[in-house]
Amino acid sequence: MSLVASRLPSPEEISELPPDELGLRLLRIVVDDQQGHLLSRSVVANPSYWADEFGEAGTSDQFIESMAEAWDWLILNRLVAMKPGAASIDGHAYVTRRGQAAAADARAQAVLRAEARLDVDLHERLARRVRRQFLLEEYESATFIAMREVEIRVRELAGYSHSDYGTSMVRNAFSPQDGPLRDPDQDRGEQEATSHLFAGAIGLFKNPSSHREVNFDDPALASEVVLFADLLLRMLDAIEERLKP
Repeated sequence: MSLVASRLPSPEEISELPPDELGLRLLRIVVDDQQGHLLSRSVVANPSYWADEFGEAGTSDQFIESMAEAWDWLILNRLVAMKPGAASIDGHAYVTRRGQAAAADARAQAVLRAEARLDVDLHERLARRVRRQFLLEEYESATFIAMREVEIRVRELAGYSHSDYGTSMVRNAFSPQDGPLRDPDQDRGEQEATSHLFAGAIGLFKNPSSHREVNFDDPALASEVVLFADLLLRMLDAIEERLKP
């Protein structure tokens, strides 16, 4: 069995793998084992090549399609790129800087999936700085900045001073009694729920990072916190519209 075949599961198992998992396996074989001949779609999706590796099982349509999808996923995610001057997508490629980092990162699959979560139209207050911090894998900074923007936005809309901050400020802003951001068309239960939602977000995801180091080592969790902040900011945009004369 060749080195390439020994680093991969059986053709039947390969056909069941999602493109990202299979693509990362191919990438690590290229980088770790210097199997540069795989940096070509004409090789990766070639039944003749895989027949030498796996026999007849490596020539099935399902297997070859899985390999082609994995290669296209590597291209799409900028882990490999076509060499300048390559005549077509079947030409020779190279591993990008992003690809080298992914090949060396045991969490690469989780990181890339988390990044894909944020590949959306983030709120303008988050789009540039927070996404940049996240792509640098500065997850604590990304989540802190995102929730701080929520806190700042509440303060601005409520008309409070810079000396007002934290969960107490947020609860005052959404107080069912006289909070400037409360919605008078909601019943009291909904008003209280809105207050709890915003105060809980600040208290859980922003305040701890203000006072101590918080280890956000799960990229999926960090991405969800950023998306939560995005939701809260969009809710605040709607509140701004409601408050306009």
